[in-house]
Amino acid sequence: MCGRYILQRDPAGLATYFETPSPAPNFAASWNLAPTQEGLVVRRHPQTGARHIDILRWGLVPRWAKDAAGAARLINARSETILEKPSFREAFSRRRCLVPMDGFYEWHAEAKARQPFAVALRDGAPMAVAGLWEGWRRPDGTWLRSYSVITTASAGRQALMHARMPVILPREAWASWLAEAPAREEELRGLMRPAADSLLAFWPVGARVGRVSENDAALLAPAAPELPAGLGALRDPPPEWAAP
Repeated sequence: MCGRYILQRDPAGLATYFETPSPAPNFAASWNLAPTQEGLVVRRHPQTGARHIDILRWGLVPRWAKDAAGAARLINARSETILEKPSFREAFSRRRCLVPMDGFYEWHAEAKARQPFAVALRDGAPMAVAGLWEGWRRPDGTWLRSYSVITTASAGRQALMHARMPVILPREAWASWLAEAPAREEELRGLMRPAADSLLAFWPVGARVGRVSENDAALLAPAAPELPAGLGALRDPPPEWAAP
């Protein structure tokens, strides 16, 4: 799963990177973005069709939901069952999006010990993670717009740490994923695969990241725990933006 991530980059820079003509919204940097908090999402605007970068809430609320109470349970959508789940089926067909991330955290659990790791692209670029978004009308008539992150089975070194990982899309897939270019269902399914291990950097971080109230750049400082056997390969240098 993906339950915490990093989004510390300047929104204007992200708007340029993701080629969105809309003005970048004001968004405070977060080194520990958690479910039910707000994040940035790149999507096709439902009225104009133009590519936008907007602020939505993490934890998808289906259009037909009676209330928003279940949003914290829908932060991730499994790629293998995305078309079988009523919560995600329509959004997959009509409201796919990109979720910009600088990186994400994952925890390796062994016995009672849980060691957190940070994961980022080696080259320091933002991640374009596959997502779904939805609009839900509140009882007062206002709209809540929310999103989920799509996950797939882990591969490479990520599999040493956890069985799931976010789907990271290459730039050449963005137009198809955002429905700016035609794509068949089987083509979209083919995009929901793990990123090549060579693209990713992994490093252990301190336990402080486990507390939602902790949110500062020092969370990314490499820790030096005694790692369980087999996890020694997860000690890459952080990309430049994350280095202390």
